[in-house]
Amino acid sequence: VNINQRDTNWQNYLKEVLIEENPNGIYVPSSKVHFVADILQKIRIEKVFDIFRPDIVYHAAAYKHVPMLENNPIEGCLNNIAGTRNLADLAERFGTQKFVFVSTDKAVNPTNVMGATKRIAEMYISCMQKENKTKFITTRFGNVLGSNGSVIPLFRKQIEKGGPLTLTHKDITRYFMTIPEASQLVLEAGAMGDGGEIFIFDMGESVKIFDLAKNMIKLSGLRYPDDIDIKITGLRPGEKLYEELLANGENTLPTYHQKIKISKVRDVEYAKVRSKIDELCITNMFFSGNTVKLMKEIVPEYVSKNSDFCELDNSTSASDSKNIAPLKIVQP
Repeated sequence: VNINQRDTNWQNYLKEVLIEENPNGIYVPSSKVHFVADILQKIRIEKVFDIFRPDIVYHAAAYKHVPMLENNPIEGCLNNIAGTRNLADLAERFGTQKFVFVSTDKAVNPTNVMGATKRIAEMYISCMQKENKTKFITTRFGNVLGSNGSVIPLFRKQIEKGGPLTLTHKDITRYFMTIPEASQLVLEAGAMGDGGEIFIFDMGESVKIFDLAKNMIKLSGLRYPDDIDIKITGLRPGEKLYEELLANGENTLPTYHQKIKISKVRDVEYAKVRSKIDELCITNMFFSGNTVKLMKEIVPEYVSKNSDFCELDNSTSASDSKNIAPLKIVQP
């Protein structure tokens, strides 16, 4: 199994889940083999594939921070889209049996660069499934508690410093999963997938972040607002009040696992979409406007929010979306 991720917590938990699921019937190497490499360096990654010939690839590497990518859309496209394309192409070339792509709920009706890059990566994975024997599978879920940059470690540090806790909006909500739960569901979806699916994980009810902040203050033995206050800073560029797991017109089908469903996705004309994605990856673009404009052509539902890129939505005409085939619901 080739696991591609910059957060080593995922690697550790995936290994633990494998051991717990079948302690006597699966071989887990006593030592890990680490390769320091950039997924954009295709020659380097190609060498890894050539040496190990992985049966399964779990692709979880990404730039995931919304504000960072709003300011750096070109780098976001390179890492999240071109990097995914490199890995998927190599998986097909070297006969990988399954390729499992870890996406995000921010890919649904994206309002920011990060979400749009993940949606475009999802679309490329779907294009690959249409053309190859490798089974390409996508998993889509929300925030992972305890991962790098997540809200709980941030609140914990702010409490240790005496506050205040910073929150962008009093009504903002998010879906959460623990690292062990997310890892286990990713493995399960990878096992059940037959290629072409977008698996949606049931994460329960969304959590109001303001309530989470108050509860963390209380659990620390302190009182809000007497001991520690909560400061509302305002929504950041591209940030949503709430996340979605399904786009407009999408629905889900059940699986044998209670917490895993299959999205009934919107079909597109794959040759045209792939051509646009290739253009996005290989064209030399020297300022952010061109990059984001092309992203919006690929993902018509990508509408920027509270961002410098909002002006692109105002200037986009109906003809810009003609390169994308009419949407329709299809059975995966």
